[in-house]
Amino acid sequence: MGGWYGRAGRMPEPFGSDAVETGRLVREREVSAAEVIAGALGRIEERDPELNAFTEVRAESALAEAEAADRALARGAEIGPLHGVPVAVKDVIWLEGWRATNGSLALRDFTAPEDALAVARLRAAGAIVVGKTNNPEFCLRGFTDNPVFGPTRNPWDRSRTSGGSSGGSGAAVAAGMIPLALGSDGGGSIRIPSSFCGVAGLKPSLGATPSWPGFRGWESLTVVGPIASSARDLALAFDVLAARPREPPRPPGSSRAAFTADQGFAAVEPTVREAFRRAIAALEDAGWRLEEAAPTREDPEPTWNAIALCEGYAALRDMLDDEITADSRELIQAGAGISAVEYLDASYERARYARAWDAHLDSYDVLLSPTMPLTAFPIGMTAPTEIDGVPLDPRFDAWCGLCLAANLTRQPAVSLPCGLDGDGMPIGLQLTGRRDGDAALLKTAVEAAAILNPLPPPKPKEE
Repeated sequence: MGGWYGRAGRMPEPFGSDAVETGRLVREREVSAAEVIAGALGRIEERDPELNAFTEVRAESALAEAEAADRALARGAEIGPLHGVPVAVKDVIWLEGWRATNGSLALRDFTAPEDALAVARLRAAGAIVVGKTNNPEFCLRGFTDNPVFGPTRNPWDRSRTSGGSSGGSGAAVAAGMIPLALGSDGGGSIRIPSSFCGVAGLKPSLGATPSWPGFRGWESLTVVGPIASSARDLALAFDVLAARPREPPRPPGSSRAAFTADQGFAAVEPTVREAFRRAIAALEDAGWRLEEAAPTREDPEPTWNAIALCEGYAALRDMLDDEITADSRELIQAGAGISAVEYLDASYERARYARAWDAHLDSYDVLLSPTMPLTAFPIGMTAPTEIDGVPLDPRFDAWCGLCLAANLTRQPAVSLPCGLDGDGMPIGLQLTGRRDGDAALLKTAVEAAAILNPLPPPKPKEE
């Protein structure tokens, strides 16, 4: 079960095993920030042409920032926990002076006037942004392809999607080009690529991390969060993004967890169910207290659709007269007929649904489920037409149903790799925690990852 890290693309020298280890190596001067950034840029140059994860690469700027970081360390300046660590930022998230096209020809020349606060906090912690990563037009889909940059390919199988909408970030981390990237998640957009690409991803509680300044979107659903090489990277990145101090780890074996293979409603492929069963067994063998129980048997998609379509139309209606794809136009226009009454009715249903999840997690530390009911599908598909023989409407996002609950309930959720299907494609385990309980959830995720995906030991320090 263990050792998923680096299976798709091991981090090159002089990186550590993940962002935490890379930062330690830089702080202890075992490697320089300049060497780390040069290594990242070299791996991007080597691997990205066949993956298309990056939309912009900041080679000259990143190297200059790395040299400045080394000078700061040499003179004894106060440094942050990500000092010298290479990171990437999803195209939709603003990085001052760099394009933010949101995957649309309508915005192909837009340059961000300032950093998003999440980006500013990463940089203040010492991270060095090496580039921007690809997303679908307006982040409306769970795969990554757009008319500006084209499709992003999965590092495990180049014929398959990396997922979306943070697919460029997921592919870049999975391919070992960087250990950490920013994504955003309004309906699984961090967790889908994390599951499909075999990496770790965190959708924080709504409001726990900043999502401004930037483009308008699904205002009550979307959050900014990290995709990373390890669960402990997620914990460190969350502390930086949320501007919260780190907490000591909880003793292992203390988690009381509920688990459900389908959240009571979803069709799930047999290979995913089997990987989930093995992960549950491994955690139980490690001393976790586990009970099979779902918060509700209700499908969240109808409520999520009503809210997302309405908010999407409100945010993007001005784009209908611009140069956008037919698919995006259809999705935006689908929200035009939703009235204020219908939106408020959906919000009422959302609150009722969230109360059921809140009540369930009063009894457990975490709920475990598969992240996605299937593994990555071929590039060129909008969505699967069926899962385990159950037909789906490919126009919308029923295939993402296991992710939608956390966006409606505003709860944090983590995706961790937990196995491979028969084709060697990654499968994700989702851990959902109590609302605003991000730190506690991340401690549980680190504990789970140590059981399911142990990191390699740190490199010995050279004498």
